[in-house]
Amino acid sequence: MKSDLVIVYHRQPYEEVEQDGQLVLREHSSPNGIVPTLKGFLGKADRGAWVAWKLAEDTSNPGFDPVIEISDSYGTYSVSRLPLTAEQVRSFYHITSKEAFWPILHGFKERYNYDPVDWPTFRAVNWAFAEAAAEQATEDAVIWVHDYNLWLVPGYLRQLKPNATICFFHHTPFPSPDMFNVQPWRGEIINSLLTCDSVGFHIPRYAQNFAAVVRSLTGAQLVEDCDTPTSLAATGGALNDRRMPLMLNYYGRRIAIHTRPVGVNFDYLAELARSDEVIEKRNAIREELGDCKLILSVSRTDYTKGNIEQLEAFARLLERRRELHGKVRLMLVSVGANRNMTAYAEVQDRIEALSGRINGAYGSLEWQPVTLISQSIPLAQLVAYYAAADIASITPLADGLNLVASEFCAAQDPGRPGVLILSEFAGVAVLLDGAIPVNPFSHASMDSALDQALAMETDEAASRMGSLRRCARRWDIAAWTRAELDHFAELRKRRASAGDTSDPRPAA
Repeated sequence: MKSDLVIVYHRQPYEEVEQDGQLVLREHSSPNGIVPTLKGFLGKADRGAWVAWKLAEDTSNPGFDPVIEISDSYGTYSVSRLPLTAEQVRSFYHITSKEAFWPILHGFKERYNYDPVDWPTFRAVNWAFAEAAAEQATEDAVIWVHDYNLWLVPGYLRQLKPNATICFFHHTPFPSPDMFNVQPWRGEIINSLLTCDSVGFHIPRYAQNFAAVVRSLTGAQLVEDCDTPTSLAATGGALNDRRMPLMLNYYGRRIAIHTRPVGVNFDYLAELARSDEVIEKRNAIREELGDCKLILSVSRTDYTKGNIEQLEAFARLLERRRELHGKVRLMLVSVGANRNMTAYAEVQDRIEALSGRINGAYGSLEWQPVTLISQSIPLAQLVAYYAAADIASITPLADGLNLVASEFCAAQDPGRPGVLILSEFAGVAVLLDGAIPVNPFSHASMDSALDQALAMETDEAASRMGSLRRCARRWDIAAWTRAELDHFAELRKRRASAGDTSDPRPAA
């Protein structure tokens, strides 16, 4: 049975775990993250489908059913599992996506590596995703493609499903033309995105960058924009943009530029923070800390996340403020990435070495300044640490959004508010009003932010956290889901009335 909503994302919508020698599909325990968020849309459709990849030794005989039916708390939907070999995954994801695209998206031109890219394999994998999505979709379905590793899918889909409403959403930053255009495949990528009915971003700055890239490479014109709503310009920080693009015209065809930040499941996290399990764990953490103040930082291991800069700032704090020895601790949760990828392995090695150096230089038998955790923490335990922490320091060098900051706010007890230090270069900084803004490229800014957070009085902390919680609640998952569904309905209405099924690109 064909589906009227097809979500295309590289990850499967469940966890595969082995139990008693059998592979079992298990629903994610956490309601947060991109996969559970997107699954919430499947229950809103008359019939939904999900397209992802699954590792196979032989793609012609993968040893698993390519399409299965799933029933879980989100509803009943189809999952199309695209078989890819380990070499295809390495080429398409670990090399092209992570070594070529990722550094450009985040502004690290010096880490861009073009040489090992196998562009024909990237095309082939994207074509396979498009074929699998087209197979699941009705003729006028909404097909929603997610993230940069599937940039070519919309162009292929438009050939296969000319009447479909094709949407694309970026979960990363989108760079300006002088950064994006470093790539030799820039024209092919943009031409694919311009076959979409809508191209989505978290914040106006990324949308503006996309419009600028499109204008630098094509004859497209920006025909509609608006003032940025104040709710998308909370701090006046580095990523703010006063104008928000809305519509491109490309050879007579209109492409919406859609800006809508995703959020966390605020009410779920707030309720979890009040549960007996979390309160008991929080109290145990505070008892173990005693008079120590806890600084918490949570992220993946990645050169974009600022973990090394975070540790260096903490080392400077201990060096210049000896009175804090034994009085402050940093808990750094830096979830280890794939050590087969050299760039991430190097970052992890530096984090481990620097953590050990700080503990060796400043620690004692009674006090270990840095606690490093390199594996995922169960959600309830993580929420307990959010609630117990005096300060959350979230300081990425570049980040598409960063929902850890919003999770921290949702988990706070208004009677014992924590303080949020937040990088100006995290997309969420334009949404959350009340954080201490910090420039992670500046030692002075990082040092000043730590001093301000440690010295903040309870009344000021409570006022700031009240504002932060209101912002995080405004941009929660439910609000994003409603907005996206309304957007899909409007796009389908516009496509039906226009009868526009042509490929807008000029002949070669």
